[in-house]
Amino acid sequence: MPFTFHPTAIADVVMVESRQFRDERGFFREGFKQSEFAAAGLALTFVQDNVSRSRHGVLRGLHFQTGAKAQGKLVSVARGVVFDVAVDIRVGSPTYGQWVGETLSDDNGRMLWIPAGFAHGFCVLSDFADLTYKCTDEFSAAHDGGLRWDDPAVGVEWPVTDPVLSAKDLELPLLADCVHGFTYSS
Repeated sequence: MPFTFHPTAIADVVMVESRQFRDERGFFREGFKQSEFAAAGLALTFVQDNVSRSRHGVLRGLHFQTGAKAQGKLVSVARGVVFDVAVDIRVGSPTYGQWVGETLSDDNGRMLWIPAGFAHGFCVLSDFADLTYKCTDEFSAAHDGGLRWDDPAVGVEWPVTDPVLSAKDLELPLLADCVHGFTYSS
């Protein structure tokens, strides 16, 4: 089996390790195999792939899409190192407002499955990083949302000081002020 699936502190977020085959030329690993994910209880259908390149210290997030365009994301790093974060924003969830973070890199082969109902963000720890993510729905500006990266009620422990942020991310609301429509169902 080329994948190992690990639960995180938030049950619906899954850290996935891809087995790597290394030799003097480099390495090979599978990034996704529908049958393996389905066997692990993650029957996923992806409709859009995204690639993001960022330099050291850049922090992107915390983002989500709402309503009919809510997205699940399978996040991995093609090059570099990032600290990747998922925040539970499902009202009524036993882990509402809590976060999990994983270090993802081209070397460790880890991925993070983040289902709809979670805000996602990452910061770059290497000189630069190419982050890739497979999405369960297409991007829709009308459904785009987010919450502040430094919301004290969430308390993400980012491993960067003085991050580089977009103007948009600087103006995102606190979780208490987010309008997103996500509710928890067990």
